[in-house]
Amino acid sequence: MAGKARNGRAAILDSATRLFTKVGYHGTSIRDIASDASLTVPSIYYHFASKQEILQQIMVGILEEVHAETIEALEKADDTATARLEALVRLWILFHIRRQSPATVGASEIRSLDEEGLTKIVDLRDRQERLFRTVVADGIESGEFETPHPLEAARAIINMGRSIVSWYRPNGRTGADELADQYAELALAMVRARPSQD
Repeated sequence: MAGKARNGRAAILDSATRLFTKVGYHGTSIRDIASDASLTVPSIYYHFASKQEILQQIMVGILEEVHAETIEALEKADDTATARLEALVRLWILFHIRRQSPATVGASEIRSLDEEGLTKIVDLRDRQERLFRTVVADGIESGEFETPHPLEAARAIINMGRSIVSWYRPNGRTGADELADQYAELALAMVRARPSQD
């Protein structure tokens, strides 16, 4: 029974993500989600109290997932701020490419959250932003970065990564890894990274 419950919950979240990406939160009904997931409407309510709860679970899930992967990428990077920023940006870009649909929901449907959900999601976004801000601040302290606008630079780097979900297509002229490298280079330019002395 537990396995079926987990599978049902996952199917609901997958279907809701697909539909929210395609027609938006307000354009999707519980009945639409049930139909797409090959479930009944009562089955949806067995797992989730409301469509709002489904939306919040998608957004919390994607933010917790990217946060965990970001921490791992930073832990594996060399100890310089430059290497850490490169690792951070590459992960950020590749994550938004690989998890494009839920990331699209996370980026576009914040306006559809109720007050409680908005507080929760903003807290998680702030936690993620602090990782970027810390790396940029560390680079300024070490003399690796020379930007006079560290907060704005960190936010711009975050937003240029998020924007990828709105236009990236896997059959385009630039592959994911190449794009991640390009964005890492742009991020270093944005913080005015000093040339390596090697």
